[in-house]
Amino acid sequence: MTKIRVRFAPSPTGPLNIGGVRTALYNYLFAKKHGGDFLLRREDTDETRFVPGAQEYILESLKGCGIEPSEGVGYGGDKGPYIQSERVAIYKPYYEKLVELGHAYYAFDTAEDLANMRTQAESMGMANWQYNSVTRSTMKNSISLSKEEVDKRLTNGDPYTIRMKIPRNTDIRLHDEIRGWVTVNTNNLDDKVLVKESGMPTYHFANIVDDHLMEITHVIRGEEWLPSAPLHVLLYDSFGWERPKFAHLPLLLRPDGNGKLSKRDGDRLGFPVFPLDWMSAEGEKSSGYRERGYFPAAFINMLALLGWNPGNTQEIFSLDELVEAFSLERVGKSGSKFDPEKAKWFNQHYLRIQNNDDLAKLVLPLLPADAISTDLTYVANVCGMMKERATFLPDLVSEGIYFYQEIDFYDADTIRKKWKDETPEIMQELILELGAIADFTKENIEASFTAFLATKSLGFGNVGPGFRLLVTGKGMGPSMFEICATLGKDKVISRMTTGLQKIISLKKTL
Repeated sequence: MTKIRVRFAPSPTGPLNIGGVRTALYNYLFAKKHGGDFLLRREDTDETRFVPGAQEYILESLKGCGIEPSEGVGYGGDKGPYIQSERVAIYKPYYEKLVELGHAYYAFDTAEDLANMRTQAESMGMANWQYNSVTRSTMKNSISLSKEEVDKRLTNGDPYTIRMKIPRNTDIRLHDEIRGWVTVNTNNLDDKVLVKESGMPTYHFANIVDDHLMEITHVIRGEEWLPSAPLHVLLYDSFGWERPKFAHLPLLLRPDGNGKLSKRDGDRLGFPVFPLDWMSAEGEKSSGYRERGYFPAAFINMLALLGWNPGNTQEIFSLDELVEAFSLERVGKSGSKFDPEKAKWFNQHYLRIQNNDDLAKLVLPLLPADAISTDLTYVANVCGMMKERATFLPDLVSEGIYFYQEIDFYDADTIRKKWKDETPEIMQELILELGAIADFTKENIEASFTAFLATKSLGFGNVGPGFRLLVTGKGMGPSMFEICATLGKDKVISRMTTGLQKIISLKKTL
């Protein structure tokens, strides 16, 4: 049985967006599921669009997501080089063979010739002029010119491109693993340039040769490449090579479903569309999932379900579980709407299942410089209390900032609604009650508080909100008994004592 080999082949023209990460992920899952190889190739035949740092960004993104290639750029292998600009000499015999077989031809048309032809066509009412089986005879190429003229031009070193000779009125059929049979008539195709004047092959030619030489069995890529698939099939057939199996993935759509999710949509709409932060050459920053506080496992879990479904109601998958469950048959044809709130839900889940000690290690760098305590046990205890109320790591600090800094803010809404005329006297009595506890544990604090309510014939609503406000400054949060036990008796009594007068003064202004 032929070993499964797939490739992810991005161009270094900028940061890798989440659509690209999803393509890489599906390739990775498919390869791992079938015990195959996952290759990373750099397709940089468009020299004018190269962006410094893009390759490093791609490598770091894949590594950070846990979907590293088994072969390719940065990983080595025996089918290299894996950078197309380093393979130019490899391509030459193949495009020369294609011309020799009559499936491609030399075109000597200048940019001015092509512009003039388009202008002339527009004046005749032909808005979409194409260089194809009908118009090629009116242009300067090795089909319209005599052999002598062609040889002369080649000998003189005249600049030329090499174009694919698309047959006229022929149906091209290909089977897509996701979409089924696709048929395109060649009258809808133009004679694409395969080799540019510089001698650099275009993507269309280079990727076919590379996939063949690297023994790629399945080409899993975005839907935007589906219109190019008939040309790629023609190239395979022209060489007499076995075609790989094709699978064109559905688009990722904006949250409202109106159009493809673009690189500019994220920060404009308030969510990342890149795996990592990216700074453009112009100094424009685009935010990434890693820096926004998303766990890699949550990010990958979310992406996997944008276009693929397991056939049941399961939503939470580890990477190993995704490998086991994944199949191309369950990838949909229609575009998938990106839901930023669902992305947060996934991250919230993964945050909650983290070990408290592990969370504490991640939170330590986020603590204020003057933190009350950076003891790992203390921070882990706080993380355990706060993680049910957090979505991102920074929330563990911001939502429980009273564990790390003295209070300088009291929730005005709680003061207005819950701080009554009798509250100061009740709080003074509660301070005495709590101060009398010898062993300031959660259990003892709760028992003392419960006894206090009973002795004073008070309901929780008469005491609890003021108690929380004095100790934390907030109107909501985890168990006050746990909070107090964590802060310690001295800190609790001090806050309640000093906070009492502050809130009395604030009450007068509200």
